[in-house]
Amino acid sequence: MPLLPGQAAPWFTAPTPSNPQFAFDTAAGRYVLLFFDAGDAAARVIGLKALAAHQGLFDDIRACAFVVLRDPGSAQGLKDMRGLRWMLDGSGRITAGYGGEAHWLLLDPTLRVLASAPVQAADAMFARIAALPVPAEHAGTPLHAPILIAPRIFEPELCEALIALHQADGGRRTGVMRDDGDRTVAVMDALKSRRDILVEAPDLQAAIRARLDRRLFPLIHQALGFSVTHTERLLVSCYDAAEGGVFHAHRDMTTQGTAHRRFACSINLNDDFEGGDLRFAEYGPATYRPSVGGAVVFSCALMHEATKITAGRRYAFLPFFHDEAGAAALAAYTARVAQLEPARP
Repeated sequence: MPLLPGQAAPWFTAPTPSNPQFAFDTAAGRYVLLFFDAGDAAARVIGLKALAAHQGLFDDIRACAFVVLRDPGSAQGLKDMRGLRWMLDGSGRITAGYGGEAHWLLLDPTLRVLASAPVQAADAMFARIAALPVPAEHAGTPLHAPILIAPRIFEPELCEALIALHQADGGRRTGVMRDDGDRTVAVMDALKSRRDILVEAPDLQAAIRARLDRRLFPLIHQALGFSVTHTERLLVSCYDAAEGGVFHAHRDMTTQGTAHRRFACSINLNDDFEGGDLRFAEYGPATYRPSVGGAVVFSCALMHEATKITAGRRYAFLPFFHDEAGAAALAAYTARVAQLEPARP
């Protein structure tokens, strides 16, 4: 059966004509229309004609559409375009996860089901889409991202020391995490432009851990009901306007090697820059910027982005947090990878 209203849509990764690994969960933040042809050629004709007639509804900002094709051969010559993408489901796994039938499925900006309809009910579905409010108003009440904002975690002197550390080193460009078979690897991707360094000096490490332990972790426990036992990477990052500094919409726990992560933290070390704020598009267009030394803490499952820097440089401290269960999951992944053949060069 198709999914019912209110259900969360399953996430998946699938090839499109322009992206061999399109992560569907990053489509959040707008209305999403899915059309499944389930391998039915007649249904596919009906669906494609309806989409062509209503193409103006899909601008990738208010709404977007995906056509899930069971027969990869039917995608020959098709190109992804603004607001419309073609998902190739040769194995049938995606279609089966959504009920296995040819139908329309409309999702809200958090990727929960708003409505489903048979292929023949295209006119009613598109009329409903046209009448929808802007994505930020889909809940019928103002939305705020479920995040913790905690000021005064680092004092100005520590912020300045971490900035100086990065400036002395210069940092290196880092990639994004992607699964490659049974292991997770870093790949360079236009999704992100940032230079990072790890804090390795024992005195700075001790200073950072003391402030997290005393000032931030009690707030996380109080506000988010989570007890941090492990901090992953003491990382200082720089988003530079001269290099197009940005980190587009993503989630921090969607690969095998990052599934242990529970919460992400962003502590701004300076404020003399423009752009570079955090946005959680599933919860509207608002952006969030903590004061210097202040933290934003949020679930790694939330889709988020660091908006493009338009002037100056943003320096930030960006760790991840997890607990004993997360540590066990990471240890199991590490042991599993150790049994594999050596990584390909």
